[in-house]
Amino acid sequence: MRARKVEIIQKEIRPKILISGKSGTGKTMFALGFPGVYFIDVEGGAVRRQYQQRLADNGGVYMGKEDGSQDFKTVLEEVKMLATTKHDYKTLVIDSFSKLYNIASSIAEEKLGSDFGRDKKEANKPTRQLMRLLDSLDMTVLLVCHLRDKWERKGSDITYSGTTFDGYDKLEYDLDLWIEAQKAGNNRTYVIKKSRIDSFPEGDRFPLEYSSFSSIYGASIMEKESTPIILALPEQVEKLGKLVKIVNLDPEIIQKWLSKANADSFEEMTADQIGKCIAFVEKQLQEATASASIIGEPAEDPVKNGKSKKVVIA
Repeated sequence: MRARKVEIIQKEIRPKILISGKSGTGKTMFALGFPGVYFIDVEGGAVRRQYQQRLADNGGVYMGKEDGSQDFKTVLEEVKMLATTKHDYKTLVIDSFSKLYNIASSIAEEKLGSDFGRDKKEANKPTRQLMRLLDSLDMTVLLVCHLRDKWERKGSDITYSGTTFDGYDKLEYDLDLWIEAQKAGNNRTYVIKKSRIDSFPEGDRFPLEYSSFSSIYGASIMEKESTPIILALPEQVEKLGKLVKIVNLDPEIIQKWLSKANADSFEEMTADQIGKCIAFVEKQLQEATASASIIGEPAEDPVKNGKSKKVVIA
């Protein structure tokens, strides 16, 4: 049995936030108020002076359409760089994620059509890659989304059931917090739509200001330096690939590793994760080699010569 005793530990995890809302409610200005923003402007609307000034005042940098902000592959490369290199940025903002997702969907529709949701399925692929990267990224994240009406079927009727966000429909489950920005006169607030954070209960309302948010969540967590992750080294990937072939490792074990590491391949693992996998296979290999030696078969080093008989681990 692999379960272990529960330890109540308060980890200093930066929040991953989905913010939706109508145009003009202040979503972008709110996001730009966070510290050290790496701002990916998919909309191309944050080029005006007031946005650029707010970004500069908070130690942020800007990536616009001319830099590749509307290309999902380019955005993924940028996020991977932020996750794996040392830098001074503390907050990642993608504004809007809805547009980035819909551009990917439109490109897929032109190539494949939209029958059976083919366009959405193609747009979901890079989105899932992005979610995996965000999970390992040591930065506060704000994905800004458009607001849209939500409709539900009840019997033969389709009824209005409130508002939701536009884009990848599982986004609310992948992030820590979903908030909806609202405006009444000059008063801007946000309502908690879904939350995994105790201090932000669902249904509660707060001022749409960074100072208010950080005082509740913890400014020391959100404003600390980011720590990069170290991805699997090429030699580690090569070694593990050879080992799993030599021992004829059960594909289900490999899939469990990848699922636990939140990765699609060995290359997407961290150096620490793949190191543990290598150690596991090497131990199994040593035990199998020792057993073969006991029953009189020659004990060889299959990793070195690459020619000895494969060892099948049951």
